[in-house]
Amino acid sequence: MQLERSLSENSVEAYLNDVEKLTAFLQASNNLKTPAEIELQDLQGFIKWVAELGMTQTSQARTISGIRSFYKYCLLEDVAKKDPTVLLEAPKLKRTLPDFLSFAEIEKIISEIDLSTPEGGRNKAIIETMYSSGLRVSEVVNLKLSQLYFDVGFIRVVGKGNKERLVPIGSSAIKYVNLYRHSIRVHLPIQAGEEDFLFLNRRGKHLTRVMIFLIIKDLVKKAGITKNISPHTFRHSFATHLIEGGADLRAVQEMLGHESITTTEIYTHLDREFLRKTLQKFHPAFTKE
Repeated sequence: MQLERSLSENSVEAYLNDVEKLTAFLQASNNLKTPAEIELQDLQGFIKWVAELGMTQTSQARTISGIRSFYKYCLLEDVAKKDPTVLLEAPKLKRTLPDFLSFAEIEKIISEIDLSTPEGGRNKAIIETMYSSGLRVSEVVNLKLSQLYFDVGFIRVVGKGNKERLVPIGSSAIKYVNLYRHSIRVHLPIQAGEEDFLFLNRRGKHLTRVMIFLIIKDLVKKAGITKNISPHTFRHSFATHLIEGGADLRAVQEMLGHESITTTEIYTHLDREFLRKTLQKFHPAFTKE
């Protein structure tokens, strides 16, 4: 998984956990088998078991994906001669529409940043970058100075599976990132090994995902916004506003770094919801008493 698929440590750990869960089920049911001996009904019993333990349908589907990957490996390495996951059905997942922010709400959140502090200047640069380029929170905390190409208006982002992509960045984000770099970051006691990371804490180390989450939660609370907001909400808002503005779906997929366009298609559903609400609000057939 690390060498051939270039998966991150977190992804590898998640896949290993799936196999460990299957092992725990076989032990609990006193049905110890080798991978070659496991049959479809064993896996069906496993999925029923994890469901009864309270695992959500989304987690069940992800676990099944992990077991399928394990059997692809078993077949390649001649550990098993047949794949019992072929007919294993994953639970049907309801595609929920994520919360997103209006442009006015994003401006309200940004207006709550205290720019009189060094952290405030950094936080403004972070949020401007997240909304301007639709980055995942992991991509923000790992963004490096060597990945900034402001002269041509792009940043180089390392996404899931260590896949790189070039993403446009807006002039406002460039302005506040440069202010942070030249007025705040230069005064930090940067730790060894952290020199290339763009966003640093006051001790000169790169930020964690949890820190970004807490920064945003605090600003959202101050702004009086009651939606369930996380760092990912800015990514959703970036995509939603592009689709609402008429952007090409394939271009949005490229900017978000989605492997499959079906992942990006959820934003067309968001767009339809936006259109429906607009119709209800402004069409005379809907607005009349």
